[in-house]
Amino acid sequence: MSGVNEIRSAFLDYFAREGHEKVASSPLVPRNDPTLMFTNAGMVQFKNVFTGLEKRDYQRAVTSQKCVRAGGKHNDLDNVGYTARHHTFFEMLGNFSFGDYFKERAIELAWNLITREYAIPADRLLVTVYSEDEEAAVLWRKIAGLSDDRIIRIATSDNFWSMGETGPCGPCSEIFYDHGEGIPGGPPGSPDEDGDRFIEIWNLVFMQYEQLSASERVDLPRPSIDTGMGLERIAAVLQGVHDNYDIDLFRALIASVESAVGSRAEGDAVASHRVIADHIRATAFLIADGVLPSNEGRGYVLRRIMRRAMRHAKLLGAREPVLYKILPTLVAEMGRAYPELVRAEALISETLQLEEKRFLQTLDRGLSLLADATEGMNAGERLSGDTAFKLYDTYGFPLDLTQDALRPRGIAVDLDAFNTAMERQKAEARASWVGSGESSSENIWFPVRDRVGATEFLGYDTERAEGAVVALVADGREIETVEAGTDVAVIVNQTPFYGESGGQLGDSGTMRGEGAEIAIADTQKVANGLFVHRGKVTKGRVRVGMALDLEVDHCRRTGIRANHSATHLLHEGLREVLGSHVAQKGSLVAPDRLRFDFSHPKPLVASEIAEVERLANRIILQNAPVDTRLMAIDDAIASGAMALFGEKYGDEVRVVSMGTAEEGAKAGKAYSIELCGGTHVRATGDIGLVHVVGESAVGAGVRRLEALTGEAARAYLNEQDGRVRRMAAALKVAPAEAAERVEALVEERRRLERELAEAKKRLAMAGEPGAGEGAAAPKDIGGVAFLGRVLDGVAGKDLKGLVDEAKAQLGSGIVVFVGIAEGKASVVVGVTPDLTARFDAVALVREASAAIGGKGGGGRPDMAQAGGSETGNAAAAVAAVEAVLAAA
Repeated sequence: MSGVNEIRSAFLDYFAREGHEKVASSPLVPRNDPTLMFTNAGMVQFKNVFTGLEKRDYQRAVTSQKCVRAGGKHNDLDNVGYTARHHTFFEMLGNFSFGDYFKERAIELAWNLITREYAIPADRLLVTVYSEDEEAAVLWRKIAGLSDDRIIRIATSDNFWSMGETGPCGPCSEIFYDHGEGIPGGPPGSPDEDGDRFIEIWNLVFMQYEQLSASERVDLPRPSIDTGMGLERIAAVLQGVHDNYDIDLFRALIASVESAVGSRAEGDAVASHRVIADHIRATAFLIADGVLPSNEGRGYVLRRIMRRAMRHAKLLGAREPVLYKILPTLVAEMGRAYPELVRAEALISETLQLEEKRFLQTLDRGLSLLADATEGMNAGERLSGDTAFKLYDTYGFPLDLTQDALRPRGIAVDLDAFNTAMERQKAEARASWVGSGESSSENIWFPVRDRVGATEFLGYDTERAEGAVVALVADGREIETVEAGTDVAVIVNQTPFYGESGGQLGDSGTMRGEGAEIAIADTQKVANGLFVHRGKVTKGRVRVGMALDLEVDHCRRTGIRANHSATHLLHEGLREVLGSHVAQKGSLVAPDRLRFDFSHPKPLVASEIAEVERLANRIILQNAPVDTRLMAIDDAIASGAMALFGEKYGDEVRVVSMGTAEEGAKAGKAYSIELCGGTHVRATGDIGLVHVVGESAVGAGVRRLEALTGEAARAYLNEQDGRVRRMAAALKVAPAEAAERVEALVEERRRLERELAEAKKRLAMAGEPGAGEGAAAPKDIGGVAFLGRVLDGVAGKDLKGLVDEAKAQLGSGIVVFVGIAEGKASVVVGVTPDLTARFDAVALVREASAAIGGKGGGGRPDMAQAGGSETGNAAAAVAAVEAVLAAA
């Protein structure tokens, strides 16, 4: 049992047999501690359990926790590769008791594991205790049989642990392994304690107090246990080596480095091989946990780690990307214990290749320019800050690389001038933004962004995390505190809330902490990476510096994710059905619906919409994992990824691919590949189904699809099905026959309407019923033939046709028909062409209109129409025109 994987498993299995819950490692990005850049100890994920803020259904736990110490106050980066035990990434084995067992059982469990399970000789072990913790010293004598000279009392804070200035705390007891007299160094507490002979392998923290203030400490009602043992250190002990880099895991990685770079790990090259072997672990695990290289925050630390490894690969002779070639060895060694490595292997590999390719280009160009700029300079001189800034701003050569390259020559950089140039650039950017048409009230965000930096977005992997409030804005100004009932914009250092962009709406949810609560209604992304959470304080008081629990509205986010992923599938479906000219022209991704605008010159027919739906739902049924990778934008587009309309992309982009095409030219290849920074489902099956509910025109050459997914689509289809069933019941046919029956009824109605219209015409021309033969004959008024009628049930739209027909029958004359329908009266006057010089139809219809309460009318000299509301005066309207003719 000497391999790293066996040692890890033995630790976990031992404590599981002792009643501990095996708890998976938490991510390297802390979700419950905004004060930490990375998870740096096993207890981080249990912080809120220890403080009582969170309850779990177990009181004992055991973990193997991923840890990184490469940024902030826990930074071992510069030592890595040059010492035996420094790492950027390491595993912390730990067992925990939350108010269950305490010192005696913790010591007993630790001693039995080390001396029995791991079979480490007891005479090679010694322990330290806090000088005031006599109880622990007594227990070590009782349980382990250690003599007083092997129980060392330490009076400093090294053996007293605290979570912060206030909160849970307690004494520690550290277990040390003696590597033997051949290694220089003395026991802890001695003048030679910094030597490498006595190495701490396990620290037991007895959490028994609560620090209320600098001067007041009380007993905890339920003391707890928190332990931590470095896996790499215990592996070195069990494998009989003094150096962590000689254990089996690192031997495999270093052998892979040797193969990739073509250089043996000998002499001066040893440190470079170790740096690469260490840094590949940190890089891979950080990317697997959602961190991607960037110029700020966690992404910047990752980029520094990657570039340090890449620089050492270059020193070993690498002239092309090589780090990705080491990744398969890492996955083979650690993938079984950490399956996230396997899942993210493609993303990690692509990111490594992209970064190293760019780094090599930047390094060669920057070093050449730097050589020119420093030609003739001597040790003790300083490189101009403006020159260093130009290397950074124009050529992408970071300041720390400039400093590293000049350090061996004893040349420094004028940092004051560099920072002045940086501030000048920021000021110019702000001025440019203000003039772009944005609201002047938004000017506040750039100073905030400059001061607190970009917000770390955690929402690709989680919907809940803790964040520290770094700014509060209300009524257009920054404030320090805000009370209940106030509308406020909250800025935190890290957030799971998505800021609106790319058509995807911003998240809503809740922020809570210290008795305060904020209902977040919307999240916006402004000023180049600042996430603004807009909401109302519903309870308590919120202040800058407060730690808040941030929780995204899960149901809303779930709907948004499904709809966003569905837009990608519809986009590809449209291109398959309509052609490659289709391109996205805008979108709306909301929790309850989606809208997708695309280029196409004409409306879609029903069969085209049905085929687009079919293709999208086939991919949904595959339940294929949604794959995300980081790529150079040129490489991404060359690979077939589509850029979205209106999006602005940097040099590096997230590429989202979904499903496998089952037919056509793309069969067997990725179905949908797009550049996208939004949130998506984990697998296409999470969409449920997609159904198009509308297709319309937006503008010239741009069409719009509206669609529903998942539960909303199912509810819509159920509602439609209910309508069909009710319709079928009313028609007394089966649901499958309802459409044909409705079509038959519609055709029958049209036939009846045509027959009714013909009957009305015959009635209008034949005269009133019972009027006798010749009742429809025109009158002769002053030598002019006149035909005037009142027609019940005839609408105004039908009158003109009847008047034209009557004029044709008259040959010469004037026709006045008044129709009464739906409580309205309409009058149409027709004058045959031979009489328009004497009689104007418009003038005549105005006379008729006055009789039925109308206000004039209009038309041509030969045909005019008017309307009114006084249906009882229809006959008077006819008489009015007749009177005009009689007086002519």
